[in-house]
Amino acid sequence: MPGADRHQPDTPTLRADMELLSEAARRAGEIALRFFGKHPRSWLKDGKSPVSEADLEVDAYLIDALRSARPDYGWLSEETADTEDRLTRATIFVVDPIDGTRAFLAGGEEWTVSLAVVTDGRPVAGVVYCPVRQEMFVSGAGQGTTLNGASVRVSAQAEMRGARVAAPPSLLSDPLLLEAGIEPSDRLRSLAYRLTMVAAGRVDVAAARAHANDWDLAAADLLVQEAGGRLIDLSGQPRTYNQVSTRHPALLAAPLQLAEAARHILSRAVV
Repeated sequence: MPGADRHQPDTPTLRADMELLSEAARRAGEIALRFFGKHPRSWLKDGKSPVSEADLEVDAYLIDALRSARPDYGWLSEETADTEDRLTRATIFVVDPIDGTRAFLAGGEEWTVSLAVVTDGRPVAGVVYCPVRQEMFVSGAGQGTTLNGASVRVSAQAEMRGARVAAPPSLLSDPLLLEAGIEPSDRLRSLAYRLTMVAAGRVDVAAARAHANDWDLAAADLLVQEAGGRLIDLSGQPRTYNQVSTRHPALLAAPLQLAEAARHILSRAVV
């Protein structure tokens, strides 16, 4: 298992990884766009989660592009069979070839390619790319967060009343949130993109119900952190990745000044 003493990659390695992820995400987006709006073959995994031929083609490209460039890194992807090998690696790629496959298949714009490098349980480089909107969010540990090369920050919203909140529709209609005076955002079916909107300052708080996986979260986690916010569970703790189980409890992303108030409200509303 990765050790408890976490270390940061040196700056040249970190920047090289950020560039590698950015280029891979851009190319992956081009591949996905070839299928977008053209009714690709799709089916359900485990009887509930949609996957399409586009997801698999993007995944195959990413395996080749990323693992050939960093053969010593482990691998965790939504569309690749998981193995225990990753648990022996201090550094791994965490990949979601198409985050928001339901949006992708329905012709929505907000699906993304989500890529991260995780070292000793925490993301150190991350990219969330929205091909339809041509939005490339990039972050590295200690490097801040950028959108198409320009720095972005979380919002300065000071209280939950009037805060823009992105969450599943069933949560946004919860009486506790409505009583708190929040402003529901548009529906965002890519969880990575939903969380990234906090990093960009477009929404103030984003929430996720339990059972999201590493590949949904790792890249966006770093983007939020480097933009001045936090991604935490409802006990207030940050997340650790590349564990035996890839699943996570209910979570929220928020600027530092809103995190505790958001946690207090959401911990009573989220089941």
